[in-house]
Amino acid sequence: MAAQDIAFYVLSALTLLCGIVVITKRDPVTSAMFLVLCIVCLAGLFVLLQAFFLAAVQVLVYAGAVMVLFLFVIMLLDLKEEVQRRIRAVRGVLGILSVAAFATVVLQLIWRTKPGATLPPSNLVGATAPLGNLLFQNFILPFEILSLLLLVAMLGVILLSKKDLK
Repeated sequence: MAAQDIAFYVLSALTLLCGIVVITKRDPVTSAMFLVLCIVCLAGLFVLLQAFFLAAVQVLVYAGAVMVLFLFVIMLLDLKEEVQRRIRAVRGVLGILSVAAFATVVLQLIWRTKPGATLPPSNLVGATAPLGNLLFQNFILPFEILSLLLLVAMLGVILLSKKDLK
């Protein structure tokens, strides 16, 4: 077995393990830290695929900015115990539905895949120019919608973090 194969299996196992810890831990800060570790392992998988730009973006954007924002929200919001109980109940139901949907998709992919099938070769060899052209020409509307969604999320965090000023 080649070193690249061993690295793939180790990173895949770590990613799955960290993902399981993220959803099983009750402490949100611990969950956030394991989410960062999961994202770093995914970046390692991108490196194995020789997608260095995606690995760097994964670490910088997700593990950096998004997790800082997530921890900022956790620290600002002081959820009461009753609200936390409701959130746990809803989270459990949504978790079960998510696992069922994911398992359904994976099983359909496994059943529909022919043995020995391979993916066609990619014409993007790791250059960022084709990725930028594709993003800003063909997918400009989803890109702008995502930026507006992040702006609304930031405004929501600001409004939720304000204390009652009387």
